[in-house]
This record gives sequence, structure tokens and C-alpha cells, in this order.
Amino acid sequence: MAEQYYTYIMANNRGSVLYVGVTNDLKRRAYEHKNKLAEGFTKKYNIGKLVYYEVCQNKEAAVSREKQLKGWLRQKKNELIATQNPRWRDLYDEL
Repeated sequence: MAEQYYTYIMANNRGSVLYVGVTNDLKRRAYEHKNKLAEGFTKKYNIGKLVYYEVCQNKEAAVSREKQLKGWLRQKKNELIATQNPRWRDLYDEL
């Protein structure tokens, strides 16, 4: 079975700060962010709510999509999230 990769967006509780990332294990990575197990941006800004993700064909596609999303303006990211998650629910428990 081919390994899946994910591009994802996480937010703080108020939705005022976003983080775009890529991983091959979304549940584990979201857990790490939620529980502040990884040093850095997500811990500093209390990022713990998974608000958007997409499955990618391979690592290269996931990294390319991550770079694309990071280059977008905040409004465009908000609109993308709203297409699949209009209430900005935490999608972690659905994984």
C-alpha cells in the first residue's frame, strides 16, 4: 500500500493564527500540535485545532501544495477552509 501524505491547516482556538503543514501521519501530527509536543511556532501560538486537510498523491505533491497554501493571502486560506469546514470545527476527532 502506498503511503499517504497530507497537507493540513491548523488554527488557534480563536482562529486568528493559522499554520500550514505537511505530514504522512495526520492523526499523530495533529496530536503533537494539540498537546504541544513539538517546539516552535505551533507551541508558541497555541495552535491545536485541525481545521482543514487534504490527501495528496505523494510527498512531492503534498510539499508543493503546502508551499502553494503558504503563499496565499489569509483571506484565500479562510475561504478554502470555509468550503469544507464552514464552522471551523476541530476535525481531529473525525480522523
